[in-house]
Amino acid sequence: MKKITLLFIFTFLISWTSFGQSTANYTVVFESIWESVTDNPTEGQSTIDLPGSAHWSTLVGATHQTANTFLMMGAAASSGIESVAETGGFGTFKTEVNNNSDADKFIEGSGLGSAKGTITKSFDVNENYPLVTLASMIAPSPDWFIAVNSINLRSGNNSVNNGWKETFTIDLFPYDAGTEDGTTYSLTNSASNPIGVITSRSNITPFNEKKIGTLTFTYNSSTLSTGTLDKIDIVKIFPNPTKGTITISNIQGIELSSIKIYNVLGRLVKQIEVQKGLSKISTNLEKLNKGIYLLNLNTIDGSSRSQKLVIN
Repeated sequence: MKKITLLFIFTFLISWTSFGQSTANYTVVFESIWESVTDNPTEGQSTIDLPGSAHWSTLVGATHQTANTFLMMGAAASSGIESVAETGGFGTFKTEVNNNSDADKFIEGSGLGSAKGTITKSFDVNENYPLVTLASMIAPSPDWFIAVNSINLRSGNNSVNNGWKETFTIDLFPYDAGTEDGTTYSLTNSASNPIGVITSRSNITPFNEKKIGTLTFTYNSSTLSTGTLDKIDIVKIFPNPTKGTITISNIQGIELSSIKIYNVLGRLVKQIEVQKGLSKISTNLEKLNKGIYLLNLNTIDGSSRSQKLVIN
């Protein structure tokens, strides 16, 4: 049992402590080629004429950890994705991103006031949150939109670009959010009853099978932080071992997002309140049983540190 416990602690510390965390900067370009077959018989995607008000809503998205966190083909659209697809509004989606612990950053680009053209947005991505989801409304429409879901920007080859993918392009096709009925370019439509799921709109009126645009991710740069340079490494936790009270000091200038204590089974047993502007935090652990624990510090910029904590 002792060997198993020590192995668990070692594995737990290795998985949580960041010794070489990388961040990268990308520029994403959405190029719309949306036009009617009448105007472009060879490459046009719309089997009916486009409305004079044809445009694209603000390109929005998120960087996150887990696939299908914010949308998935064949699944019901979240309230945020529904709003983006039906009206182009993204306030609800932004709230979903900001309130989801799986997400790191909300991405807000610009809109496009015409059917054809480009939207360009640069953003930073952390290797702990390497997936990118983006969406924009095809406007006007009932609930049609374009999206990329959970694109992984990590290459798996740490010897090139610190493990980040080189520039690449994805073809885009129209989706239906399944929340409003309609077969033409109109904002006035009845709600679907029952509510459906996200499906492809390719080869369904008014679209044919052709792509409606492309999304190009351009790798710009990356950095690799080391444990010796991170401010979080100068934080002191004492006394350790402790008889019930610990102090976490030297936290000036470090924006901590959480301080958590876990038992050796990985269960959260205490979360310590974090307040800005303090140079140290003291907390009483007398309610915890004697034994070995893991104390985990996290900062808002994604750095983390874990260490063994002994209560006698």
